[in-house]
Amino acid sequence: MMVVAALAGCGSSGKEAEKGDSEDAKKEPAYKELTVYSALPETELPFYFNAFQQDTGIKVNYVRLSAGEMLTRVKAEGANPNASLMYGGSSDTYIAAAAEGLLEPYTSPELSNVPDEYKDADGNWSPFYVGALAFACNKDWFEKNKLEYPKTWDDLLKPEFKGQVSMAHPSTSGTSFSILATIVQMMGEDQAWDYMSKLNKNVRQYTKAGAAPPMEVALGEAAIALTFAHDGLKPANEGYPIEVVFPEDGTGYEVGAIALIKNGKAEEKENAKLFIDWVLSQRGQECFIESKSNRLPINVNAKVSDGLKKISDINVIAYDAVWSGENRERLVEDFKAKIDNAGSLKE
Repeated sequence: MMVVAALAGCGSSGKEAEKGDSEDAKKEPAYKELTVYSALPETELPFYFNAFQQDTGIKVNYVRLSAGEMLTRVKAEGANPNASLMYGGSSDTYIAAAAEGLLEPYTSPELSNVPDEYKDADGNWSPFYVGALAFACNKDWFEKNKLEYPKTWDDLLKPEFKGQVSMAHPSTSGTSFSILATIVQMMGEDQAWDYMSKLNKNVRQYTKAGAAPPMEVALGEAAIALTFAHDGLKPANEGYPIEVVFPEDGTGYEVGAIALIKNGKAEEKENAKLFIDWVLSQRGQECFIESKSNRLPINVNAKVSDGLKKISDINVIAYDAVWSGENRERLVEDFKAKIDNAGSLKE
């Protein structure tokens, strides 16, 4: 279902917005709409789309999908896509999309403010945030059961966690595909499938979207969610009894991405480029603060929300997003064949 963002504030006031990063944002757009597929949580999107409309006069129509669903839809629409942009989700998804010839390269001038290590060498997609995988734990459950939080990936296999682990399915969720790819890269494929088979015994139920497990933990429906730290911290900041724990034995991370969809609506093309510029700008990046998304901005000039742990302070592995993207389809099919066929995913 297509959704239209209702106009509301984010970050700077209207007067401050006139002093935005891009001169282009001040020009009257020839066409005043933009259509987006986004894997970001529904609760965040209005902050970004409304602020963009305030700054540019361009109204954003959007469909919220999980990263896997977004990739599937763009593939299915082929040469006649119904949207101009893919927005949000791990770069693994975008690498897979680029390999399928689904993206149109674009190099934003704002990339000059982004560290080279996060950029796509071919310019098919642009990075706009980073985040590490973590365990979101329900404090009340652990206190009641007098148990310690899991500190390593192997800790998740303990029998006391049977039916208490929540994670999304890697066929539909970019978050859970990143989890799967992390385990494979840390352990090697044979050991990884053995591990996932054991973990499966403790999984309560696979969800469709990666944002669902942290809310299950927040509501006391599960004890542990496998998630990105920013998604686990969001309900914690809203007062839910959640503690976010980073695995001591190493963890993967994502580079959140945005890209033009190849053969997107011609009348929206300049608006789509302008949106990418805006998302990468200091103005767009600092909307993470007001949206309370806990995402780490990638623009070196942008302010960071108080109390966030930097990637440099976490034991992250040398995560190979290119390998993950190139092997996405094979790993997902193996997961469906060996672990869970995605036959009954929870919304």
